[in-house]
Amino acid sequence: MQTRDEIYDVLRSAIVELFELEPEQVTLEANLYQDLEIDSIDAVDLIDYIRRKTGKKLAAEDFKAVRTVGDVVAAVHRMTLA
Repeated sequence: MQTRDEIYDVLRSAIVELFELEPEQVTLEANLYQDLEIDSIDAVDLIDYIRRKTGKKLAAEDFKAVRTVGDVVAAVHRMTLA
């Protein structure tokens, strides 16, 4: 996972699988909490998935700032550059 597009593709697949959503629901603009109905427990699962895929942990504090799928993509992209 290097480019934003690659990150988005992997995250989209994960979100669809983890939370049993339809792929067309998971857009860059989709709000995690309102549109996708991801709760705090789900967010922990997503953070764990990101850690397993990248080998790096996205801090819970950083995750609190994200609202959309695009925000998660940007946060993971920044993390992989660090």
